[in-house]
Amino acid sequence: MSNSEPQNVITVVLKGYPRLSETFIAQELLALEKKGLRLHLISLRHPTDKTTHPIHDEIQAPVTYLPEYLYQEPGRVWRAWKKARHFPGYKKAKSIWIRDFLRGVTSNRGRRFGQALVLAAEMPEGSRELYAHFLHTPASVARYAAHMTGLDWSCSAHAKDIWTSEEWELSEKLDDLKWLVTCTSFNTHYLRKLASNPETVSLLYHGLDLSRFPVAPDKNHVNDGRDAAAPVKIISVGRAVTKKGYDDLLKALAILPEDLQWHFTHIGGGGLLKDLKQQAAELGLSDRITWRGALSQKDVLENLKASDIFVLASRIADDGDRDGLPNVLMEAQSQKVAVVSTEVSAIPELIENGESGLLVPQRDPVSLAAALENMIVFPAKRQAFADRGDEILRQKFDASKWIDRLAAKFGLKTAPDKTDNPS
Repeated sequence: MSNSEPQNVITVVLKGYPRLSETFIAQELLALEKKGLRLHLISLRHPTDKTTHPIHDEIQAPVTYLPEYLYQEPGRVWRAWKKARHFPGYKKAKSIWIRDFLRGVTSNRGRRFGQALVLAAEMPEGSRELYAHFLHTPASVARYAAHMTGLDWSCSAHAKDIWTSEEWELSEKLDDLKWLVTCTSFNTHYLRKLASNPETVSLLYHGLDLSRFPVAPDKNHVNDGRDAAAPVKIISVGRAVTKKGYDDLLKALAILPEDLQWHFTHIGGGGLLKDLKQQAAELGLSDRITWRGALSQKDVLENLKASDIFVLASRIADDGDRDGLPNVLMEAQSQKVAVVSTEVSAIPELIENGESGLLVPQRDPVSLAAALENMIVFPAKRQAFADRGDEILRQKFDASKWIDRLAAKFGLKTAPDKTDNPS
């Protein structure tokens, strides 16, 4: 690190960048840049998506990719070790890593330390602190590198990173970092119980950058599922993974009365797509479903504008993985789409059941089908839910009302915070 360079760069550690499924992170990065912060992005993985969102093109921060697998860049890892082993904090970082490794012996834990060596040895000039998105792997890499270099580190926690991690690891990281923000009250209460100092953990909703989602015109819902020429348009946006519950949703769609006119569109990639398409065929639903695959945010927005009902059958997976507060629900509300979802995690923090949408128990296709039928046959109810959902979104989940809190944690002076804290 050059002593001539002022230490004013926030080094942000990400699992992968850019990613279509993590627009909320890109939204935050751009907002911080607009506040005047200088960022340098560190990605543990190379991008795999074939397209990006327009917001990624607006972010100015440079990106450094660490070795995704250590064997792919052995020389780089070796040179990093030779340099980092002389850092004052190297022994402390190594002892923390050994303790972690012995309680969970996996190749991933070995890779985390190797990536931390490279990060510490190649720390961007001017770095004054590390900030990790996700409390599992990125936080581990940031933590080890922070100890090696003597920098502070902080973290933003979300969903899978919390609920698939061991409590001992969460507690130790919470007691080691400078501060942590997390995107739901549900997460906040859980993590505060694990921290020696609960004040370390703060609620910070991602919210939605409403400048990119202007107020949508009323849809003037009139189709009620009786006209085959104008079926009710149902949509879902999400990766085809277990926690999204798409197999439950297909079962629910199969339960709907045969004479009800609807069409379902799914947007998103994911490893379970092939299985879901097969399930849809076996249920006799193929002619009523369009599988769009992963799309840009612009295309997602256009599809939402043309839809009547948004559905997300989130559930807790067997390994504990679950949604936090999916941004796609907010995006749907911003376009006056009525929402049906489940009571999982923090979704009730956004959706008021019976007021701004309908919520049903997870893993309950029968209840989900009943909620969808209710929405389909009562267009006036869809309109009322859509209007109320949009109103709550703009009152409580406007990202511009939350970003100052994060900027302040990085030392920026901001206007007095007048946003109510739901925590």
